[in-house]
Amino acid sequence: MTSAAQRGRLAEDWLKLPHAEAGNRIGLFGGSFNPPHSGHRLVAETALKRLGLDQVWWLVTPGNPLKDHSELASLQDRVYMTRKIADHPKMRVSAHELVLGSPYTAKTVALLKEKRPMLRFVWLMGADNLSGFHRWQNWRSIVENVPVAVIDRPGASLASLGAPMALTFAAQRLDEADARLLPSMQPPAWAFLHAPLDPASSTSLRLTRP
Repeated sequence: MTSAAQRGRLAEDWLKLPHAEAGNRIGLFGGSFNPPHSGHRLVAETALKRLGLDQVWWLVTPGNPLKDHSELASLQDRVYMTRKIADHPKMRVSAHELVLGSPYTAKTVALLKEKRPMLRFVWLMGADNLSGFHRWQNWRSIVENVPVAVIDRPGASLASLGAPMALTFAAQRLDEADARLLPSMQPPAWAFLHAPLDPASSTSLRLTRP
């Protein structure tokens, strides 16, 4: 849990959008991060390097509409834990989605593009989320509004590539060797990035808590 002093510092900046210069290539990495773990960090690091990003913004959501919230830690605590995992000069952590007023990625992406039209955004996700991506609200509009990078996760490689999103936008899939071009492309465009696999998961970490 965070201390009173830590909560005070978080209250000053946790809801703000990070600073970025015009033209910067920004990876948007959204999730509950309940808790964040080394697998999340590996996804962010892989995207940062392979896509040539200037920053990765970890967007800690108030709560995933598709998940049970009974074991959801407070937003402040998840922001604090995520900041410890995302300790990197090119990574930023924000809970700005609370300010935007919607837990839905489609709206988040649309509003961020309105707020920061001079930035080049890419939506980042672990491959374990791709199989259920078609259940996200207005999922097609996400792909049609921002390039998407899917980073491999344990046990997800084959199943995720047969997912409705992958099949619907098969013609817009960028060759992995050209992934660095993705942030500059007009959507719809997406790429699947293979990476070292880290078996850590938020579910398993919650189950092993004392």
